[in-house]
Amino acid sequence: MFIEIIEAISIATFLDKSEKQPWVRLAIRKLDTIKVLILILWETKSLDNKKYIHLSEPLDEIGKMLGGWNGQISKSLAQNKNSPAR
Repeated sequence: MFIEIIEAISIATFLDKSEKQPWVRLAIRKLDTIKVLILILWETKSLDNKKYIHLSEPLDEIGKMLGGWNGQISKSLAQNKNSPAR
């Protein structure tokens, strides 16, 4: 899944703004899946608190970055839709 996230981000990086959003959203979904799997490991006591925190903090930061990127894309696309045609 980590590799799939990296792949989706890499693809989105080189696309036009109008084509980026599906790839960014895919990366967000994959990251959310990893976060849920790590949470399950922690809740079943397969992962102690220290390791859970060590893993989840960077994942949360990546999630914030991807969410910000997705928001920028959405805002940009909305502005382009609302701008008058030339």
